[in-house]
Amino acid sequence: MSQHGGAPTQIAWVTHDLDATETALTGLLGVRKWVRIPDVHFAPDTCSYLGRPADFVASISLSYLGDMQLELIAPVRGPSIYSDFLRDHGPGLHHICREADSAEDFAAALAAATEHGATVVQQGLMPGGLRFAYLSAQESGVPFVEIAHISAEMRQFFDYIKQEQR
Repeated sequence: MSQHGGAPTQIAWVTHDLDATETALTGLLGVRKWVRIPDVHFAPDTCSYLGRPADFVASISLSYLGDMQLELIAPVRGPSIYSDFLRDHGPGLHHICREADSAEDFAAALAAATEHGATVVQQGLMPGGLRFAYLSAQESGVPFVEIAHISAEMRQFFDYIKQEQR
């Protein structure tokens, strides 16, 4: 793995309306099916936003276009990187994600990015073992870059969603 993670594996949008965004991207990209995960809680004991404990909820919809995961995020309540983005920019492309192969690679990629001036805006560990960190990337033309380490349990769930596209 390079010092900044592997190749991008996800493209994500933030939206007010998951149904409308699913419909639009299905028509534009030919996606067959979306899997909705309502009311995901980002808890203060495992997640932070702007350096403070986070406590917010977002609904998420996932699909695949080949091996590229497509993620739609709709904030439900509480301040977050997602609600701030909607307030400041409206719905749109929010981030790309690069996966780290291990927890050690995740830590190394995060350290390398911050050493090169990136700012960690939001990070955490979700149930199922998904570890993530969003880095401010305004100068790149994409608002944020996410580095993630996907646990074996989450990988099985993502593989199930990918199979639904065939």
